[in-house]
Parts: sequence; C-alpha cells; structure tokens
Amino acid sequence: MALTLHSSDFEDGDYLGADHILAEEYGFGCAGGNRSPQLAWSGAPEGTRSYAVTCYDPDAPTGSGFWHWVVVNIPAGTSELAAGAGDGSGIPGGALQTRTDFGQPGYGGPCPPEGDHPHRYLFTVHAVGVDALPVDADTMPAVVGFMLHFNTLEKATLMGLYKRR
Repeated sequence: MALTLHSSDFEDGDYLGADHILAEEYGFGCAGGNRSPQLAWSGAPEGTRSYAVTCYDPDAPTGSGFWHWVVVNIPAGTSELAAGAGDGSGIPGGALQTRTDFGQPGYGGPCPPEGDHPHRYLFTVHAVGVDALPVDADTMPAVVGFMLHFNTLEKATLMGLYKRR
C-alpha cells in the first residue's frame, strides 16, 4: 500500500479557498484567513519513525521557490493535522514547526504577485526513517529539505492552486 495524502478542505488540483490564503497583516497584499488546511495520510511504509509536512510554491518568482510551511518530527502514530494546525495549536507533541521563507515558523498562506499565473502549492507528507531530524525552529527550509532528502522513505503530495485577481 502506497502512502497517500488527502484533505477535507480541497481536492488535488483545486483552487484553495480564501480561508487558506495569506492574511493581510503579513503585508503582501492578500487578505485571507491564513489557516492551514486539514491534511490526513495513510499507508506509511515499513520503517516509518516520524513524518514531516511541507508546503512549497515552486512558481514563486524567487529563483528557488517559496516554503510556506514546514513541520518535522511528527510522531509516527499521527495520521492527520487538523485545519488551523499551522498556528501552532494543533501540532502534535514532539513535532516542530521550522522557519519558512516568511522568516518564522508556522503556516503562511499563498499570496502570489498580482497578475501572475496560478501558482502551485505542493502540500507534501514525508514518511521519515528517523525519530527526529537534527533541526530547530530557526533552521532554514532548504536545510530541512536537505535532511528530508536523505531520510524520506516515501512521500505523497496534494497540489492546491491560487491566483490573485
């Protein structure tokens, strides 16, 4: 059985609702609810000792994409992050949100440049073969990605879309 990821908030390839878009106080010009979507997974491969969840925009005009959410060291017995977990209140004990490209830990919703094409937001669950990655809350997302590259047993991705009007 392969690792699968699904959400009650959106289907793969759907546009994300306003509740999940970046909030106005971030200063990028969007006015959404900045609430992370519900994510649930099943079918972990043998040897899974923890999980990580990431949200990445490969279409951001940065030359290197944009990390919107990074959660690591999610205990192996966990199979879901509730909607809104990205504010820190729904993160399981032992799990850690690390820095995003917004410069701080926690979920930061989509907010592509006005007039740009629809951006893809890749929500990915990683089945990890170690209990904990050697990172802290200030670890840059590229470093977390490096650690995940060498410790991920399997991963599953859901793609949400968003375009500013």
